[in-house]
Amino acid sequence: MSGWPAGPFLGFDTETTGVDVTTDRIITAALVERDAGGTRTRTWLLDPGVEIPAGATAVHGITTERARAEGMDAALALSQIAEELAHACGRGVPVVAYNAAYDLAILEHELVRHGLPTLADRLGRECMPVIDPLVLDRGLDRYRRGKRTLAHLCAHYRVPEQEDLHTAEVDVVATLDVLAALTTRFPRLGEASLADVHRWQVARHRDWAASFNAWRTAQGYAGPGANPGWPMPVAVPDAAAAERV
Repeated sequence: MSGWPAGPFLGFDTETTGVDVTTDRIITAALVERDAGGTRTRTWLLDPGVEIPAGATAVHGITTERARAEGMDAALALSQIAEELAHACGRGVPVVAYNAAYDLAILEHELVRHGLPTLADRLGRECMPVIDPLVLDRGLDRYRRGKRTLAHLCAHYRVPEQEDLHTAEVDVVATLDVLAALTTRFPRLGEASLADVHRWQVARHRDWAASFNAWRTAQGYAGPGANPGWPMPVAVPDAAAAERV
């Protein structure tokens, strides 16, 4: 057994202005270190420099007025967050995030927007290992019916649900708790190396995206569907643009 389920881990989550990783902005972020010594949390509130839509405020509770009054300079906060993540990856500490491809991608676009080095720039390679309980759950229990939101995973794996889900720090703790439950439910996870777990997730996410997109096509849905890349989305050719060439 590799022993990695005992930690250390660095959990990561963001709350944002919306769901488009290319255009939306990070409003809050949390990094939670967990190891044999306990759990330590660091949080950031950013001024995103744009209006926060009412729908986003309804999810995480942060208004434009509060972000402007209390939020850090976005570039400074983003640099601090990226440095912490890069430091963990550089030491081989796994970054744990629920739906990691979203949080890592929006961070990547924010860093580029502010002219800051990306995680890959800081590391000289991709950020790995990454552990994503959503990808693990889909791969290990593929045919289970029902939703796979963080709240649903907490219920399924009997993780006590914290109050204030959709605050970044609470979501990270819940994600780490779900990961602990997954490694207990599926002991073979802990028998594999972190590198193998990372590669397995890359393949399982790609398989899930292909299956999901095939279902969308069969149902007649339009739009791009699920991106096959994990833990960072991959560039998908623009079919419409290709037809214009």
